[in-house]
Amino acid sequence: MKYILSLLLLCSQVSFAQKLSKSDKKTIANLKAHISYLADDKLEGRRTGTAGEKLAYEYITGQFKNAGLVPIQADGNFLQEFDVSDGRQVNTETFFSVNDQQLALHKDYFPLSFSANGNVQCDVYPALKEKGEAWFYDLAYLLNQNAQNPHFDLQDAIVKEIDGATKKGATGMVFYNSSSVPDNIKFDAKDKTPVSKIPVLYLLYKAKTKFLADETGMQSVKLKVNIEEKKRIGHNVIGYINNDAPTTIILGAHYDHLGYGEDHNSLYAGATPMIHNGADDNASGTAALIELGKMLRTSKLKKNNYLLIAFSGEELGLFGSKYFTDHPAINLTGVNYMINMDMVGRLNDSTHGLNIGGYGTSPSWGKMIDTTNSYFKIKLDSSGTGPSDHTSFYRKDIPVLFFFTGTHMDYHKPGDDADKINYTGELHVIKLIYDIVKSSAKMDRFAFTKTKDAAAGKNTFKVSLGIMPDYTFTGNGVHVDGVSAGRAAEKAGIKTGDVLFQLGDYKFGDVQTYMDALNKFSKGDTTKVKLMRGKTELILDIVF
Repeated sequence: MKYILSLLLLCSQVSFAQKLSKSDKKTIANLKAHISYLADDKLEGRRTGTAGEKLAYEYITGQFKNAGLVPIQADGNFLQEFDVSDGRQVNTETFFSVNDQQLALHKDYFPLSFSANGNVQCDVYPALKEKGEAWFYDLAYLLNQNAQNPHFDLQDAIVKEIDGATKKGATGMVFYNSSSVPDNIKFDAKDKTPVSKIPVLYLLYKAKTKFLADETGMQSVKLKVNIEEKKRIGHNVIGYINNDAPTTIILGAHYDHLGYGEDHNSLYAGATPMIHNGADDNASGTAALIELGKMLRTSKLKKNNYLLIAFSGEELGLFGSKYFTDHPAINLTGVNYMINMDMVGRLNDSTHGLNIGGYGTSPSWGKMIDTTNSYFKIKLDSSGTGPSDHTSFYRKDIPVLFFFTGTHMDYHKPGDDADKINYTGELHVIKLIYDIVKSSAKMDRFAFTKTKDAAAGKNTFKVSLGIMPDYTFTGNGVHVDGVSAGRAAEKAGIKTGDVLFQLGDYKFGDVQTYMDALNKFSKGDTTKVKLMRGKTELILDIVF
C-alpha cells in the first residue's frame, strides 16, 4: 500500500515539473477570479457580520451551487448562522436627569461599560458625597495623588470605590473629574470588567458645572442604565457531495478577514483606517476549497462523502468552526478526517516551502505524505491544534491536516492583495491535497491520535501555559477549552472549564490581554495564577 501511495505522489511530482495542462490553466484562471473577487475593496475586508461578509458568502454559495454541491442542513440552506459577541452597547432607554432637566447621552454623560442595569430616583445633596442613594464622586483626588505613579490603575480604583459605596448602601454612583489631570474614561464596548452591582455613570465636568452648579442645595436625580449585549451574525457556507458512503471527509477554509481592523487584530500601524483585503488570508484557501469541490464532484472517488465548509469568524477566534463542531450538520462520528487550508497562496518560488500541520493526528498520515517531495520542501508539524479552524475538529477527536504556505510581510496588513498571490504555486497545493484525498480512498478508516498542542495563537511567546483558550467565551477572563499534557497548566492543576483572570500582578479580561500578560514572563519564572472553578476562586502556583 505504501508503495502505491508513494507512486501516486511521485506521479503528481513529475506532473508539477511538466508544462501546465489545459485544465491546470483553467484552474489557475478560476483561482484568479475567485481571489480577485473575494479580495476586492468592495467587500471591505470580509469582516464577520458585515455587508462585505454577505457579498462573500453569496459568491461562495453560488460557486458551490454551480459545482453541483447541495445543502445538507435540515432547513435546506447552504448557510449556517452563528452569534458573535461584539461587546456591550448602551440602549437608548438610558437616561439621566437633574431637577427634570434631561442630560444628553454621550454628550453630557454615559454609563461606564461595566455598569449594572437599573433605575435610581432620589433627592440628594451633591456636596454630601457619601449620603443618600446616589453618590457623586470627584476623581480629582485620586488622579492628583497618583499623577506620577506609573502603576496606578484608575479603572481598578473606580471598581474598588463602587464596591465600597455599594457596601455602605449606595444604589447608584456618578463619577466626574474636576481636575486638570485627564482620566481618558470612555465607554469601552469590549471591556470585560465584571459588571458592578449598581448603575454607574460618568458625568462630563462641563455638564456637572451646568446642571449641578449648586452642590449645597437638594437636587432631584433620576437615572436609568440599560446596557445590552451587542451581537453580530456570522455565516458558515456548507456544501455537500453525497455518495451514500458510510464516512465523510471534510474540507474547510475560512473566508472572513479583518475589515478595516475594527477588532484590533491588525498589524497595520497607520492612523488612517484601511481595508484589509486578505487575499492570502484567506481568499486563497477559500478559492482552493471551491476548486477542490469541483474536482471531487466530477471525480470517481465515491468511497467517502465530501463536506465542504467555508468558515466565518476565524479571525475572531475560530467562532465558525467551533459553532459547526458544536452544532454539526452531520454526525461527527462518521467523519474520516478534516483538511484545512489557511493561507495557501504565497508559496515562495525559491524554496517552495509548504507547512503541513496535524501530521501526528493519525498514523495514516505517515503512510501518505512523502517529505522527499521533489516540488515542495515540506515541513511537518505533528500537532492537531494551532491558530486555525482544524483545531475545532481535532478537539472532537477527528484526524486533521492543515496546509499553510507561510507568513509574509503583508500578514494582517492592508497590503495582502490579489496581485501578490502565487497562483501556480497554489495550483500545486490543490493538486497535492487532491492526491492525498485520492490516496486515502484506498485506505481503511483513519484512527485518531492525540498530539501535543501547538501555540494557541499566531504570536511567538517566551513561555506557554499549555492551555487552549475558548475564543468564543464572552465573560471576564480566559475560559480553558483544553489542557496540554505535561505542560505548566496541567502541572499546576488547571483543568478544562476553569476561567483564568490573573497571572502574577497582571489581570486580564480576554485572550488578547492574557497574551499580553503571558509575554511578561520568561522561562524558569514562577508566579501565581488566579482562576474561577465554578463559583470558587483558586490561586495556583505556576512554573514556566
